[in-house]
Amino acid sequence: MAISLSAMLERQNFLSGQNHPFNVWWLLVISCSLILVGLGLRDPWPADEPRFALIAKDMVDSGQWFFPMRGGELYPDKPPIFMWSIAVFYWLLGSLKVAFLLPSALASIATVLLVYDIGRRLWSAPVGWYAGLLLLASLQFTLQAKTAQIDALVCCFITIGCYSLLRFLLLGDKWFWYFVAWFFMGLGIITKGVGFLPLLMLLPYTALRISKQEYTSISARPWSWHWLFGPLVMLGAICLWFLPMLYWVDVQHNPLFDAYRDNILFRQTVTRYADSWHHVKPFWYYLTSVIPIFWLPLSLCIPWLLKPWWTAIKAKDGRIIIILSWIVLLLLFFSISPGKRGVYILPALPMLALICAPYLRQLISSKALNWLIWAVVSILSLGLLVFGIGGQLALAFASKLGAKYEIAPWAFLITLGALGMLGCIFVALAKKRKFQPFCSWLLFIPLLWIGYSTWGYQLLNEVKTPKNVFVSMAELVPDDSQLALVNFSEQFILFSPYPVTHFGYHTPVKPQVQAAWRWQKDKPNGVILLDATTTTGCFNMQNALPVGLAHRVNWVLLTYNSRRLSCPEPEIAVSEFSSSPSVTQ
Repeated sequence: MAISLSAMLERQNFLSGQNHPFNVWWLLVISCSLILVGLGLRDPWPADEPRFALIAKDMVDSGQWFFPMRGGELYPDKPPIFMWSIAVFYWLLGSLKVAFLLPSALASIATVLLVYDIGRRLWSAPVGWYAGLLLLASLQFTLQAKTAQIDALVCCFITIGCYSLLRFLLLGDKWFWYFVAWFFMGLGIITKGVGFLPLLMLLPYTALRISKQEYTSISARPWSWHWLFGPLVMLGAICLWFLPMLYWVDVQHNPLFDAYRDNILFRQTVTRYADSWHHVKPFWYYLTSVIPIFWLPLSLCIPWLLKPWWTAIKAKDGRIIIILSWIVLLLLFFSISPGKRGVYILPALPMLALICAPYLRQLISSKALNWLIWAVVSILSLGLLVFGIGGQLALAFASKLGAKYEIAPWAFLITLGALGMLGCIFVALAKKRKFQPFCSWLLFIPLLWIGYSTWGYQLLNEVKTPKNVFVSMAELVPDDSQLALVNFSEQFILFSPYPVTHFGYHTPVKPQVQAAWRWQKDKPNGVILLDATTTTGCFNMQNALPVGLAHRVNWVLLTYNSRRLSCPEPEIAVSEFSSSPSVTQ
């Protein structure tokens, strides 16, 4: 009995209602199974998750939702849309461990369904189903779906924009979809600035229309004044947040709020793009360091897709031309900016899966591609196995990498690598039964995400949080102690069982230490938590109490007995920010 991938996908007529093999409900079940598994099993992990979770918790606890605050200090780096979404779920469910991951998870499930539906409309139900499945099988997409960062939500908004424009431009649907696209572009902008990216689709569409040649699937919609209302709709969506923000900043008469407005409108948008001050990478960074790994398995398929794409372009297939052009323009847009992160190009992945899906049967018929995918899965599994064994044996290379990336549960890596290798061996041996090597990826991905989201969450949670530091502190200081933090990250506020005071996230370390000395002067029960390598003349570091390693830093406590007689006043003004105990639930 042949059980090739194409046969498996085509023969299961019983899998859907109405005996149809490509029912959206089965895609929804698969999406939820991969994305929602493990929900509530872990706490927020650095770098971004504790910050957003802390802000959302502060919104609910304080009742002040409009301006994001972290530990009493304004957070001016991002608009509040994503933090609001976490806060809403926290308010509804009462559990931050569940709430902080839900916005990304639900947004990613919606993105899969959008890709399915537009694929179904532009090509066929099987193509839409394949597109959704390919998107779920992509490493970067599912990783972001399981991460509480803004990118999964903004990717969903951008995909809605692309979905709506494709319906309008290619299918000739109502003007309603044109305006929906602009509205969600506006929401994307007030979520993370780059929500306007679907607008780039209008460039190839306009070029095709101006060429006056006949292209398939291009709606010959006449030019009219309706087109001009799109930017107004986007502006209206932006003003839902923008105008109230300007008003409330104006009535505060507070320079801190003025700085919040200026930072979020200018420094975090135009300046960040044109003259980025961190994550500076070369122009080719995405092509060499992101796409080959994080877009697996689609990145392996691209060489085999060039010919069918070129054939479609020569045949004047407007679907492929517009979507492929948009992907290239998006990559070019982010490559021009000096500041680059891998997650920036996530919105291109749904559209890439969409234009890969029509050629999936052709791809899986290639023996070379099949065995290339099998080889990649084998190498990944072998790498996990070797790395896990190396860590278990405390080999230098594994120990250094483990310390750098905070990886400690070697048994989990050994198990995952061993199961991956067994899966590859099974696929290779089952070749006689027409079990194509391509299926090794479809076996590896559920194994990876289900294992990572259950056992992996539980093993990594202690490594990724500072809980061990606070456990050590509980053995050294009374329960009614007050805590001051110096040169720290948001997770220390989020997990602290003590009232916390800090002296600003962006304050230099030396003034922070001096301010902490001044803070402790009248608080004999106050303790200061800081990096063990901190150099200061205000405290006798030999009297510091070690409390453990967290986030690649050895932390120590400074009690009242560690103080020196005098400490100079900070050369700059340092504000104190205090918050109540904020242990996650």
